[in-house]
Amino acid sequence: MKILAFETSCDDTSIALFEDNNLIFMDTESQIKIHLETWWVVPEVAAREHANAIFNVLDKVLKNTNTTLNEIDYIWVTTTPWLLPSLLTWTSVASTISTVLNIPIIAINHIQAHIFSNFLEREESEIVFPLVCLTVSWWHNDIYAMNDMWDMKKLWSSWDDAGWEAFDKAAKMMWLWYPGWPIISKLASEYELEWWKSIDLFPRVWLVKKDFDFSFSWLKSSVKREVDKRVEESWELSLNDKKQISFEFENAITEVLAWKLINAAKENNLKTVMLSWWVSANNKLRNEIEKLAKKNNLNFIYPKKLVYCMDNAAMIWILTYYKIKYKQVENQIWVIKI
Repeated sequence: MKILAFETSCDDTSIALFEDNNLIFMDTESQIKIHLETWWVVPEVAAREHANAIFNVLDKVLKNTNTTLNEIDYIWVTTTPWLLPSLLTWTSVASTISTVLNIPIIAINHIQAHIFSNFLEREESEIVFPLVCLTVSWWHNDIYAMNDMWDMKKLWSSWDDAGWEAFDKAAKMMWLWYPGWPIISKLASEYELEWWKSIDLFPRVWLVKKDFDFSFSWLKSSVKREVDKRVEESWELSLNDKKQISFEFENAITEVLAWKLINAAKENNLKTVMLSWWVSANNKLRNEIEKLAKKNNLNFIYPKKLVYCMDNAAMIWILTYYKIKYKQVENQIWVIKI
């Protein structure tokens, strides 16, 4: 059985070909350089770039696997949630293929797919339920409880801004570049902290005691005030200023994310914590969670590869693979008719 998986929900055009439970080839074209100009993923721009890239990506996948569209048995696609103009790209392409060649389409939830990215290159038995999973992206900052693969419930979320968005806005305030977390993490790692000068430059907002919701608008405001103060005092933001602010900012955000994930597990007597989505690639966050997990005798799971933290077609495949295996797709298969 050959499966073609599409992921075009935001600003990455990703297509992968799978045969049964094996990834044969995946190609992903990023739009980061395009969005550097706007410091934001503009939906209409993202959709246009998807339209420009999708046939090249599809052609590359088919040629590298010596496959024709007539050999495809299923098409798997992200349908919700995310940017509607971007999602319309696969609608145009995949629905045409489905209609002309009578190939069934399986709809996949984007958030659930990111959570299942943790199953990529892992044996199913390596992930022990029940567990709690933290998702951190531009728009979403949630904690899910999972009793098994399919019994998943969102328990806590952000009151305002998500973690990834806070990284990007903090970087913009310091005149760095997009996306924010890689450069902030790099500068933070270069900051030479002298222990007698160690301070918590930015406050940690925990909200209500034993409440595991998030709020990061406060953190962005604190960064803005600190940047403005230093610019007013010296007429510029020095490289060392940027390193210190990055260091303190990253500490503030990762400590809150890690503490809330670990304590959500403890509060619910769970032994496994999981991390997914874009900021799961952040080494500081991983290390903070791992440190607390070991201290509390918890298992910690995060994506095996950096590419699995980003939007990618492989996560669409792994979720659908398990949906088919456990017969979870009966009401999600259709052939689009004109």
